[in-house]
Amino acid sequence: MNDVVRVTREGPIGLIALNNPPVTAASQALRAGLLEGVRDLDADPAIQVIAIYAEGRTFIAGADITEFGKPPRDPSLPDVCNAIEASATPVVAVLHGTTLGGGLEVAMSAHARVALPGTRVGLPEINLGIFPGAGGTQRAPRLAGWETALDMILSGNPISAERAADAGLVDRMMEGDPGAVARAAAQSVIDGDLPTRRTRDITVDPAPELLQARLDKVRSKSPHLIAPQKAIEALAGATGDFDEGLRRERALFQECLQSDQSRALIHAFFAERAVQKIPEADATPRPIEHVAVIGGGTMGSGIGTAILMAGIPLTLLEMTDEAAGRARRTITGNLDGAVKRGKMTADKRDATLDRLTITTEMQDLAQADLVIEAVFEDMDVKRQVFGKLDGIAKPGAILASNTSYLDIDQIAAMTSRPQDVIGLHFFSPAHIMKLLEVVVGERTAPEVVATGFALARRLKKIAVRANVCPGFIGNRILSHYAKSVNYMVEDGASPQQVDDALTKFGLAMGPFMVSDLAGLDIGWANRKANAATRPAEERYTTFADRICERGMFGRKTGKGYYLYDGDTPRPNPEATEIIEAERQAAGVTRREYTDDEIVDRYMTAMILEAARVVEDGTALRPIDVDAVLLNGYGFPRFRGGPLHYADQLGAAEIVSRADRYAQEDPYYWQIPQILRDMAANGTTFADLNRKG
Repeated sequence: MNDVVRVTREGPIGLIALNNPPVTAASQALRAGLLEGVRDLDADPAIQVIAIYAEGRTFIAGADITEFGKPPRDPSLPDVCNAIEASATPVVAVLHGTTLGGGLEVAMSAHARVALPGTRVGLPEINLGIFPGAGGTQRAPRLAGWETALDMILSGNPISAERAADAGLVDRMMEGDPGAVARAAAQSVIDGDLPTRRTRDITVDPAPELLQARLDKVRSKSPHLIAPQKAIEALAGATGDFDEGLRRERALFQECLQSDQSRALIHAFFAERAVQKIPEADATPRPIEHVAVIGGGTMGSGIGTAILMAGIPLTLLEMTDEAAGRARRTITGNLDGAVKRGKMTADKRDATLDRLTITTEMQDLAQADLVIEAVFEDMDVKRQVFGKLDGIAKPGAILASNTSYLDIDQIAAMTSRPQDVIGLHFFSPAHIMKLLEVVVGERTAPEVVATGFALARRLKKIAVRANVCPGFIGNRILSHYAKSVNYMVEDGASPQQVDDALTKFGLAMGPFMVSDLAGLDIGWANRKANAATRPAEERYTTFADRICERGMFGRKTGKGYYLYDGDTPRPNPEATEIIEAERQAAGVTRREYTDDEIVDRYMTAMILEAARVVEDGTALRPIDVDAVLLNGYGFPRFRGGPLHYADQLGAAEIVSRADRYAQEDPYYWQIPQILRDMAANGTTFADLNRKG
């Protein structure tokens, strides 16, 4: 065989052991060895049963990601699965760990499946813009029925082996070491105690109403996505000729695999892994056994909830007993929400709350390994907090600020230990949102950066490294492209048209509805604070300020760009009147925008600032920018991120657009040199990712 597949014979039992750590990926070597092993054992008249199992922590956990984007290499996974099913000698698969994607397709092609307790099985391909393409859409309904097959394939979520056994996907649960279970299961086949059958020989009744209902649901819920609809089309073939179903599945699978959506989703998948490659990766993280959070408002309580859910003891500081009580209620409510969502049991919630201490005395933070400040976004306030904290925190403690915009170096300057100061920018709600910007100051020690990334892993968050600048990566880009939609509204579009155009593009929520949700007063306060330093050349729209002056702050007041007096938000006529009045006061002649124009301007503005973030080194690589916008700002995942999308458009197209828009506003539509160079030499942001 080869290094990853070992074949042995024990009397009438043929054993195929897979060993391709860390996750037994279905690499070309594994596929070739497995195919050869099955054929070799099937040709041996002394062998009465073949058992496939994996050494290490899991059975096959999916495709080999190092092969993504490369030319296919034989044998293909469908060829392997079909050969297993065609074996005249019964084949039993022993599942443990996380048996996902192609691994489960291999198992479904066997003639029986046993699983160890704790095993989870799934078909997560939909998350990459594809669906099971090695017989999964034909075998899953035959084994598990329509409901389970549809749920697994369309959601991508794994299920327990116990649930899989209830559905018929697993034939038996067995305990023990995978190798020992393989031998026992094989003997059970020989003894006639474990029945075997070819999945292709199972019939499944047609379910046209159910399939249509699921199709209607995905079209309504995810109208932009191709793969779910193609998956249902492939699944429908499971009621007909098996071989024809396989051919149809493969053709539809290839359509998805070659689509822009799949390339974008695969890029997003890699982005979440690429961001872990940082200059400080070799530094040793400091141990974090106790965390303190300063401030128990929405953000501080959310951060505290995330810390507690990771199993880390927390001390939270508030200024008054009343505020401390509110913080405890907020955290308890957050954990209650996790119980309702099935993320934890009530007993675990109670144990989690036992790790929480709330105090009004800063001295109680003295023994924390990490202190996260989450107070009001004001430099003077934060500098005051860090000045006091410097005299209280123990030596070696990491002092972190959750600032969204402010200069970490200025904050660090208030301490005698700037090497221990870092930015940890969480996103609200902090116990749910996946993104964590790790902001590295000029003097932040490498092991402190490494600790920030280690903490993110414990919190199950995606950490992205950012250097210091106003707004870091995400908010800096947001601050720029948000102006483009304000300009379009002042020039003639309505907030609702902008929101509708961008949700059609794929955003979960339009920018004006997002502003209403966040609270219009937050942006208003920021604009007033920065008014003195606003460049004279910059165009400034006033309608948002006028709306706030009337006390309309969005959802919290029931009015903003929309009215929230019913089940569905609707345009606020008062806001419309203000916009028109400010438009006239500015001497703007109203013009019409198409939805495509709105998307093009919005995306061009976003790409220009994202390119500047890469150009000046605020972000390490373009893929880091994509990870931030995908995981913290609602950028549509099926478009891969703004700089992946830029590569699809081409730098020359972006430069051409910006040059055209610059005739209206040369200050706003400045083009970074990095884009002009890319347009001239035909390079891409993907090229920069490879260099990075």
